[in-house]
Amino acid sequence: MKILPAIDLKDGRCVRLFKGDFNTVHSVADSPFETAAAFRAAGAEIIHVVDLDGAKSGERINSPIVERLCRESGMKIELGGGLRTMADLEAADALGVWRMIIGSAAVTNPELVSEAVKKFGSERIAVGIDALDGRVRTHGWCEDSGADAFDFAREMEKRGAGAIIFTDISRDGTLSGPPIEALEKLCASLACGVVASGGISCIEDVAAVKRAGAAGVIIGKAYYAGKIDLANALKIGEQ
Repeated sequence: MKILPAIDLKDGRCVRLFKGDFNTVHSVADSPFETAAAFRAAGAEIIHVVDLDGAKSGERINSPIVERLCRESGMKIELGGGLRTMADLEAADALGVWRMIIGSAAVTNPELVSEAVKKFGSERIAVGIDALDGRVRTHGWCEDSGADAFDFAREMEKRGAGAIIFTDISRDGTLSGPPIEALEKLCASLACGVVASGGISCIEDVAAVKRAGAAGVIIGKAYYAGKIDLANALKIGEQ
């Protein structure tokens, strides 16, 4: 199982939110580049980067940071947040992004996923499913799409998505533990990899997500709060 430490960018800063609420934004690190260097020193191979400005407004003000991370970090960068058109995906590709995460646009324009897979290949396209009470939310988690999260995941797999990144919004940034039952259900129903996000609070949570069948897990607040040693988490993923 892959361990993906996270960098959330807003106004050029490394930040975290509580349950996706932009009113709770707070800085967690001074430099995304120093943070990335620490990830690499621990042995990480992939960074999960979220452009919160892109997710909320579509503005790509953090692109210079993403480009530098791609160029200098020595790790693969997967990027989510506001990738809503083929032009957005092409721009991310030009920055050097390894895997692009389509979120809101997969709901409003599912054909984009099919087209993206055709152009970039399945491995480089993931669909981000941000769920609250079992339903998919869009546009920076602010809008309820009404779509069932599990049905939508199966549809995205059929369209060729190489991975589903599943976030339980009610647990994101809370350190309250991952939604193991939902993850087990999702992993059992999909052939593509499921990457878990939200609620990770300790090493035991990482192990539980692995037992649930996930292909990866994103670690954010638990790392910044000193609850998880990244090197130890990576060892669990490799076992």
